[in-house]
Amino acid sequence: QVQLVESGGGLVQAGGSLRLSCAASGRTFSTYTMGWFRQAPGKDREFVAAISRTGGSTYYADSVKGRFTISRDNAKNTVYLQMNSLKPEDTAVYYCAATYSTVYSSTEVYPYWGQGTQVTVSS
Repeated sequence: QVQLVESGGGLVQAGGSLRLSCAASGRTFSTYTMGWFRQAPGKDREFVAAISRTGGSTYYADSVKGRFTISRDNAKNTVYLQMNSLKPEDTAVYYCAATYSTVYSSTEVYPYWGQGTQVTVSS
């Protein structure tokens, strides 16, 4: 089992940047595919980005491709989400999640979730 704690959220103006971090407990971090999801008020939780166990493969939702970058540091048990050129529609609670599955974009395959961090982008 792994416990996840996100940080780095906040209020930023449109066009600005934020870097989210997700720290994982345990010594098996490198065995998990890691994902970032977000949930805006009144909407379903949606996939944002994912990264493979070694970091060699990354995946993005079309809405964030070219603006967001996911990365991980297995030595620090941490996954990051660098968010640039933020838009008001990026406003949401952002969650990191861990899975053993090779399917990366469905919330259903992620058994482990953090508590979320709020990102608010003002226009």
